[in-house]
Amino acid sequence: MNTSASFQGDWSSFEFFNFDLTTPMSEKVLTSEYQPLDFPQPTQDADLLRQLSFIPGLKEILMIRQVHALEHATVWVLSESKNATGESAKVQGDNELLGGLSTEQGFYLYGEVNISDLRRAIALAQHRLTSGEWDLAIHPRCGTNLSVAMLLTAGLAISVHLLLPFRPIEQLIGLGLAATTAAELSPDLGSMAQRYLTTAIPFNLAVENITRTRDVWGRDAHFVKVGWQE
Repeated sequence: MNTSASFQGDWSSFEFFNFDLTTPMSEKVLTSEYQPLDFPQPTQDADLLRQLSFIPGLKEILMIRQVHALEHATVWVLSESKNATGESAKVQGDNELLGGLSTEQGFYLYGEVNISDLRRAIALAQHRLTSGEWDLAIHPRCGTNLSVAMLLTAGLAISVHLLLPFRPIEQLIGLGLAATTAAELSPDLGSMAQRYLTTAIPFNLAVENITRTRDVWGRDAHFVKVGWQE
């Protein structure tokens, strides 16, 4: 995600800039009969891998993008399940007690969750993603958003520093404007980056097993191991 628990598509014929971020996810009802115009084709990643198989690491890149989307969607579905149990007053759409970390072999899911609920959530998340609910692949607590915010802030700050007179008052005002502008633009740009760069619809993933484990930092988690299928 990488969504934080306290850390935190695919290309459509290379039409990266056909954005539709004006309608909130809660207002979109997408099924296999109604999908965004830029929704990726089911065989897109598999075809790309066959054509460019000579590129080192391409399969891992394609796989981690799909894993990333499945991780985000699973957190959304689990959050919805949490709301349905009567805790809607505490959790509004996104359960911040849940988080994830994607790898090319699967993803870690952090937070207290029953393994049976997790198994059902993964299956439902993948079904909804591949049926057209692309917005489930995007999460506001994803590390992509933080990276975009940092890069944008740094870029604007450097630009302001070079363009404005080298006097303290002007520099301070410029830095304030740069920080404000970055804060305003980062959420939308982060969502675009997730949608078209760091996630992809998991058409080629199959869940192999789910285990209770610890990550490399020693944190308790469930690890959802996935495999690639054509």
